[in-house]
Amino acid sequence: MRCSEAKQALAAQRDGELAQSDITALQDHLRQCPACRAHERSLRSLNTLLLSPSPRSSSSISTDRILLAVENQKRISRQLQDIQTQQRSRIARLRVVGLPLAAIAFLALGSIPLLVLALTIIQPDLLVNTLSFLGDLVSVLVILAQYVQTALILVTRDNRLLLVVAFVLVVMMGMWLRLMRHPQEA
Repeated sequence: MRCSEAKQALAAQRDGELAQSDITALQDHLRQCPACRAHERSLRSLNTLLLSPSPRSSSSISTDRILLAVENQKRISRQLQDIQTQQRSRIARLRVVGLPLAAIAFLALGSIPLLVLALTIIQPDLLVNTLSFLGDLVSVLVILAQYVQTALILVTRDNRLLLVVAFVLVVMMGMWLRLMRHPQEA
């Protein structure tokens, strides 16, 4: 038997298709040929590896952790449902209270022109006094705005305001850098 025939016979023996007479001839050839013996050993080790049950890979997540995750998901779902229920009840309360309040506000604001018209007809002197008071209030606000404008002009003359802001910014950055430095070892 030649080596190529012996290799084919080894493959047939592995598949269980080799006759008894060929088995004895193959064994005689294997006793005489060291290369075919080495090939047979490598085929056996390969068969052993292929036919051996694969090692069971255990998952890193245990059943307890899965159950805990499911419980957490259920708890979160319940909390979400509770929040949705609270929101629905708030909206329902807002509808009950908000609609009458909106109607009252609309009527109150809508009645202001009617009140002014009634005051004009009934007591024009009161209306004149009220309008003059509002005019005085506007005059006071204009005077305050002029004072603020004058103060800003004085502060910003020669870029004093810019200098003050820059100084404050530099001081704050220095404080921040001092606070953010690494602590010194004792």
